[in-house]
Amino acid sequence: MATSLKLYVKTWCPWCVRAKAWLDEHGYKYDEIDVEADSKDYDEMIRLSGQRLTPTLVVGEKVLPDFGTEELIAFLTKHDIKP
Repeated sequence: MATSLKLYVKTWCPWCVRAKAWLDEHGYKYDEIDVEADSKDYDEMIRLSGQRLTPTLVVGEKVLPDFGTEELIAFLTKHDIKP
């Protein structure tokens, strides 16, 4: 069974745009959650990550907050998360 990925974003955030593009280019499927569209989603992201910055990736119990592409690649590799 594939692991579910949740990507918390702000639509105007350049790091979010780059993270989505990288995931798309590499065949990852994820649920995109716009934290500005619903304050409950924003509160949930803060609860999970302990911070307010996007993008934030949640995979099961693993959380990668406030990251760039290099950190994303390292996180996915470290945890053997494949598309």
